[in-house]
Amino acid sequence: MSLLLKDRVYTMESPTAKRGVYPLHGYKLGLYRLPIKLQDLSEIKSVFDGMKKTFDMDMYADRIYATHRWTEENISEDNSAKREQVELNVTVEVVTGEVVDLIYQIFPIEKFGDPQWVKDYRKKADSYAKMIIDTILRNTILADKLIQSFVNTNKITNEQAIKKLEEMTPLAKIVPNAKPKPIPKTTGDNLSTTNSAAEIISVPDGVKPGPIDIEYKNHMKSSVSYTVSANGNKIKTWGRVGSDNQIMGVWGEFVSVDFDICIADGACIDACPVNVYEWFDSPGNIASEKKPLMSREPDCIFCLACEGVCPPQAIKIFEKK
Repeated sequence: MSLLLKDRVYTMESPTAKRGVYPLHGYKLGLYRLPIKLQDLSEIKSVFDGMKKTFDMDMYADRIYATHRWTEENISEDNSAKREQVELNVTVEVVTGEVVDLIYQIFPIEKFGDPQWVKDYRKKADSYAKMIIDTILRNTILADKLIQSFVNTNKITNEQAIKKLEEMTPLAKIVPNAKPKPIPKTTGDNLSTTNSAAEIISVPDGVKPGPIDIEYKNHMKSSVSYTVSANGNKIKTWGRVGSDNQIMGVWGEFVSVDFDICIADGACIDACPVNVYEWFDSPGNIASEKKPLMSREPDCIFCLACEGVCPPQAIKIFEKK
């Protein structure tokens, strides 16, 4: 269940919602309030555009509506002629402005033609509504805004803020290319360079072909370092854009892996005699949604075993001078 439930403002079951706050909404209502702004029309439209291939989307002025539809079927083993179907749906409303409100309501089952044979309708609708919310928060520009809010208010690192968002949105579906707008600047604990607001970020349509560019340090800009939570090792990165893993660039100064080429077959993990690598989740990356993180990079003995077994040739080992 989504941890956002902890931040719900109120929930009710009644023909009329609480007067003074969204009085036109009724029945079972969930409302979440996020401490972020979404006022720029291009940002609002980016949320709509990013989700339109995943949900049925509508947009009116400062409000966005995302609808998920599903089918329930009553299968009678005794008489297939009595088989019934009903199309059900739930909609989440994103109200933008100085704060962002996420609202959903669950109507009585009678609204869909009184199919009383449907089991667990309200439970399913509630779960689907949270899935919509989690998917929007994980994949759109709202993710960047929430991460920055966590960094500023909780005084945590960018990596910790990303983890916090992931924990809050466990029901999220990963939607590639859901951020058509350039990604804003993020903070980090090391050198960080980002694209300017006017620069268009080109997200690849498929897996980047190998081999790794061994001159990547000259061809790519340094980007936000990643701190390994288990041991505190800091992994340098080049060409990393934003925090959604769509463009991850090259990670590692001596044990270098181009994560946009890596297909996560695991050969490097199996081949390494000193266990430099461990699995690392990278949802949203086109090449693979997990990567072999060089979490113990200082332990590398430069045997080149991992470099030799990598099928897409995504690894380059540079021996320390």
